[in-house]
Parts: sequence; structure tokens; C-alpha cells
Amino acid sequence: MSSRAEARTVVAAGGAVWRPTGDGGIETAVVHRPRYDDWSLPKGKLDPGEHSLTAAVREVAEETGLTAVAGRRSVTSRYRVPEGDKRVDYWLMRVTGGEFAPNEEVDELRWLSPGDAAALCTHDADRQVLADLARTDLPREPSLVLVRHGKAGSSDAWSGPDDVRPLTPAGEEQSRQLARVLPLFGPTTVATATPLRCRQTVTPLAEHLGLDVEELVEFGEPEFGGDPHRALETTLRLLEGPGVTVVCSQGGTIPTVLAALGVHGHGVPGLHPPAAKGSVWVLGGRPGGLSADYYRDLGPDPDAP
Repeated sequence: MSSRAEARTVVAAGGAVWRPTGDGGIETAVVHRPRYDDWSLPKGKLDPGEHSLTAAVREVAEETGLTAVAGRRSVTSRYRVPEGDKRVDYWLMRVTGGEFAPNEEVDELRWLSPGDAAALCTHDADRQVLADLARTDLPREPSLVLVRHGKAGSSDAWSGPDDVRPLTPAGEEQSRQLARVLPLFGPTTVATATPLRCRQTVTPLAEHLGLDVEELVEFGEPEFGGDPHRALETTLRLLEGPGVTVVCSQGGTIPTVLAALGVHGHGVPGLHPPAAKGSVWVLGGRPGGLSADYYRDLGPDPDAP
């Protein structure tokens, strides 16, 4: 076997699909796959050029017939398969509609409590995801998505006012990637700081959703520097909901706001959170019980076929 084959990573994605119950609890969907005669969470391999989150939502829909909005990123499982190393990324997903019908991949679906679902599941990896679903210390769904604007070239090479420096073609592609993936979180509001490059970054997303782009001047760097507490207060308000708000801001603002919320870079206390151009932070909850998922970019998964 060649070193290239030995190094291959097979990538898949899926979801812990849940819905609320009348008693304040939740139940989750587990599926039976006749090909393997096992009970598992819905999942499947990525298509060429696909992002893992897009694949996760697509596979849930294909296997279960259910539509869902993506929530907190969950466990990633890794194990060996004949083709090489396999990685499966999971998200928590709240059901929004649809109906199950038996198909070639799945012949039965059961709605169970997370504990009963874990007892039924065949594989330990699925039980780890279900344990994460059952957590009550973190929210299952986000309420705020912070986006750093896409690539806009060097400020030194731009002769006009910095506020009107536009996205480069690479930045425009990042804005299109955002418009393909961020709708999976079910945004209800799209907002931006004042610079043109910020507005351009989220305009394709807003157009896709049929929403206007609102302006939040406090997330611009000059305004933030003059009154950082205002941006933090707005952030705390948006974390309360209702709905999911997407805000496009800048590299000086986002890490400082996140650090004030208690988010650390790579989990290391004192290290500022990263905020690469075109990157996304998906947040839910409040300080002390905050979920914070960082997406370096929303382009195709590098291990996708």
C-alpha cells in the first residue's frame, strides 16, 4: 500500500437530531441500517467539495426525511476503516419538519430519550454524541454568529478611505461560502459594522435569506475603540435572542469581545481567540455557560474527495 493510501482520511458527518417533549425534556432519533444491522445516529460521507456541516444536514435529511437547523457542534469520532482513518463530525440538530419513510439506507427510525437511545445504539461513538446532547450546562442552539469580513487586500495598497475598501475576488468567494453554509443555523437577522467590506461579506447571505442587512455601528473598529462596553452590551443582548443574529465585524473587535465573554484561543487561558478573515464564531448561552464554536473557514473540507 502506498504512503498516500495509508494517509487517506475518509470523512463523514451526521447529527444528533432532537425535538422537545411535553414534559420539558427532549427525545432524539436513532436509525436502523439494514446493511450493517445496527442502530446508529444518521450520518454519511461527504460529497466532493462539500463542507462537513452541509454534509451533516444533507445526510440527516436523506436518511430520515427530516429537516433540521444546526446547533452546537458536537463530538468528532475517529476510527480505522479498511480505506484508512475515518473522521465523523457531528452536530446537534433541532427538527423543524419532515417525516420519516423507510429507504434503502434506513428501514426504521425510533424517537427515544437520550438515555434510551444510547442503550439501543450499537457503537460507542454514537453514545458519546448522545451524552453531549444530554448536557444541560451548555445550550444546544446558538443565538449569535460573529463573522470577520472576507479578504480585502492590504490597507497600505489602498489609496481611498479605509471604510470603502472592498473585498477582493478571494473575499467575494468567502462571502459566497458563508451564504451557502450559514443558512443551516436558521439566521433571523443579518447585521454588519459600517465598513463596505463587512457589508459585502454578508450581503449574499442576506439576499439568500430574503433579509435586509441592518447596521450595528458599535462593532466597527473605530467605534468599538471609543466605547467597547457598548459592543459588549449589544453582544450580551443578542445572545439572549430571540432568533439567531449574524453580525459581520473586524479583526480588532471580534477577539476582544470574545475574550470579554471568557472565550480563549484554542482553549488556552490568556490567549486571544483567533479571527481569520472570513472566519465564523457560533455562540450560544451566557458567560459561564457559553458554547463557542470556531470555523476557520466554510470552504470545502480539505479531506473531502
